[in-house]
Amino acid sequence: MSSSTKHPRGLYLLFFTEMWERFSYYGMRAIFTLYMAKALLFDKALSSSIYGSYTGLVYLTPLIGGYVADRYWGNRRSILFGGILMAIGQLLMFASGSVYSSSTTTASSLMFLGLGFLIFGNGFFKPNISTMVGQLYPANDKRVDSAFTIFYMGINLGAFFAPLVCGGLGDTGNPSDFKWGFLAAGTGMIISILSFYFFKDKYIITPEGLPIGDKPKKELKTESTPAPKINTKEILKWLGIEVLVWIFCKGVLGFDIIGAFIYSLGFVAPAYVISDKSLNKIERHRIWVIYIAAFFVIFFWAAFEQAGASLTFFAEEQTNRQLGSITIPTSYFQSINAVAIVIFAPVFAIIWTELAKRNKEPNSPLKQAIGLFLLAVGYLIIAFGVKGISPETKVSMLWLITLYLLHTFGELCLSPIGLSMVVKLAPVRFASLLMGIWFLSTAMANKFAGDLSALYPDEIKQEGNISAVSYTFKQDTIQKSISRIDSSYVKLLPKESAVWKLTRSNDSYKAPETSAFEQFLINLGLRKAPQKPKDSLLAITQLPNPNGYKLSEYHTKLIGLSSKDIYRTYFSEDGKTAYLLKAKKDNTVEIQYWNLSPKKPHFIGFEITNLYSFFMIFVGMAGMASVILFVISKKLYNMMHEEVKDK
Repeated sequence: MSSSTKHPRGLYLLFFTEMWERFSYYGMRAIFTLYMAKALLFDKALSSSIYGSYTGLVYLTPLIGGYVADRYWGNRRSILFGGILMAIGQLLMFASGSVYSSSTTTASSLMFLGLGFLIFGNGFFKPNISTMVGQLYPANDKRVDSAFTIFYMGINLGAFFAPLVCGGLGDTGNPSDFKWGFLAAGTGMIISILSFYFFKDKYIITPEGLPIGDKPKKELKTESTPAPKINTKEILKWLGIEVLVWIFCKGVLGFDIIGAFIYSLGFVAPAYVISDKSLNKIERHRIWVIYIAAFFVIFFWAAFEQAGASLTFFAEEQTNRQLGSITIPTSYFQSINAVAIVIFAPVFAIIWTELAKRNKEPNSPLKQAIGLFLLAVGYLIIAFGVKGISPETKVSMLWLITLYLLHTFGELCLSPIGLSMVVKLAPVRFASLLMGIWFLSTAMANKFAGDLSALYPDEIKQEGNISAVSYTFKQDTIQKSISRIDSSYVKLLPKESAVWKLTRSNDSYKAPETSAFEQFLINLGLRKAPQKPKDSLLAITQLPNPNGYKLSEYHTKLIGLSSKDIYRTYFSEDGKTAYLLKAKKDNTVEIQYWNLSPKKPHFIGFEITNLYSFFMIFVGMAGMASVILFVISKKLYNMMHEEVKDK
C-alpha cells in the first residue's frame, strides 16, 4: 500500500479509544432503565424521566468540555480527565448495583452520583476526540473522508458489542447481576483511557511529527487584535430572560428542574443569536435554516431514542424473546441499530451516488422528511402488532426488529443533515455558538424522549411501602404487635379496598389461612399455630382474596423480584391492589403495596389506554413533522442554495 493511501497509526488508536468509550456508554445505557425498574423498583415514569435527564445532559456538557479544551487544557488532557470521570461513574454504578438489595436509598444515591460523573466526563471526552482525527492529515488530504468513515465504524462497533456483553452479564433475570454489566462498562472505559494514555505521545501526532491536542498557546494581545469586549448589560438581560422562561417551564408547564433548564435554554439561546443586531438578511436566512432543521431533528431523535426507554420496556414485558430453548436478553435488541448501520450505510451511500449521477438525489431537507416518514412507519407497524392484545400476551420479536431496521434507514436518510449544515451556513463569528445550539437541540430531543417514554401505560405500579412494623417472626402469623403504629402508616392503607383491617382483640378476629405444609409443621410442633392477639395490642385481619384475578407473567416476576424475602401476597377485595409481606432480619415486616390498576397517562388531552395508543403518538408526531417538512423542503432548499451561492 502506498503512503498516499495508508492511514496514520494514530487513526487506529483513536478508533480503539472511541470504540471502548462507546462500548462503555451504550453498555450502561442498555441496562440502565432495566436496572431502575427491576432492582430499584422505580416506576416507568420515574425511570424514563431519569433516563431522559441523563441522556439530555450528556449532550449539553460537551459545550463546557469543548470550551475548556480550546482555552486552557487542550484535547489530550480533556480526554484523559473526562475518561477518568466516566470510569469512576461506571464504578459507582457497579457499587449501586452491589448494595441495592440491602438499601435502595444508598443504591439510588450512588446511582445519581455515578450519573453525575458520567455526564461531566462525557462533556470533556466526547467533543475532543473526534476533532483530533482531521489533524492527523495534511491540509486538503483526500484520505480525511475515509478516515472519518473508519472512525465512525469504531463507534458502531462499540455500540454493537456493548449491549451483548453488558446485557449478557447484567440482564440475566436476576437483579443482583446488573452490577456485572456496569462493571463491564467500567472496564471498557478503563481500557479506552489506558490505551490513549500510553500510546498518545507516539501516535497522536501531525504529519510533521508534532503532538496533537496539547495545551493551547495563549495568543499575545496587540493593538491590532484587541480583546473582544464583553457586554455585561446584554448578558444580564438574557440571563434574566432565561430565569423567567425557566420559571414558566417549571411552574406553569410542570417540567422537572432539569427539563425546565434544557427546554428554557432551547428557547433562549436561539433567540439570543437571531436577535443580534449585527446580522444581515443573508446571515439570518442561514440561521433560520439551521433552526428549522434542528427543530425537526428534535422530533426524530425523541422518537428514535425510545430504544433505551419505552422500547426497552416493551421488549422486556411484551416481546416473545424465546429462540428455541434460549431466552434473548432484552438489552440485545439495542445492538440491532449498530449492526444495521454497518450493513446498510454503504448501500445508502451507493443509492445517493447513483441518484446524484441522474440528478435525482433528494436535497437535505427532503432526506430529513423521508427519515421522519420511515420513523413513523416503524411505529405504525408495531402499533398494529400490539393492537387489541392483552397485557399478558407477548408478540413476535420480528415486530421490534422491523421497527429498529426502519428507524436505522431513517437515520441514514437524516445523517447528511447536522454538523456539516452548521459548518456551511453559520456566520463565522457565531459558528461555535450555533454548534452548541445544534447540540442543545439533541439534548432537548433526548429529554423529550424521556418525557414521552414516561407516558408508557403501566399495568402495575408500586405505590409505596410501610416499613418496620413490629412482628413476631418466629410464630409466622399475620398478627402484628403494632400498638405504637404511626398514624401516617394507617393513612397509607386504603380504607375501601384494604387487604387488612385494624382491629382490637375484642373485635372479630379471623386467623390467617394456613397452607398444608405450615399445618404439617404445626402438627409436628415445629411451628406455633397463629395466636389471637392480646387485649392491649392491635391486629391486622386478612380479608378474602378476589377470585380469578391474573397478573401478566412479567408483572408477576416483577413483584417476585422486588425481594427474595417476600413470603406472602394478598389482593384487595376489588382486585386493584396487591400487598406483599417482606420478612426482615430484625424481626420486623415491610408491607409493599402495588396498584394493579394505575391511572392512565394523558398526552395533549389524549388518554393513553394501551400500547397501541402509546405507539400512535409517535406515528402522529413523526408523520405530521414529515408532511410539514416535505411541504417546505423546496423553500428551505432554495434558501440554502441562495446562501451557499452567496458565499
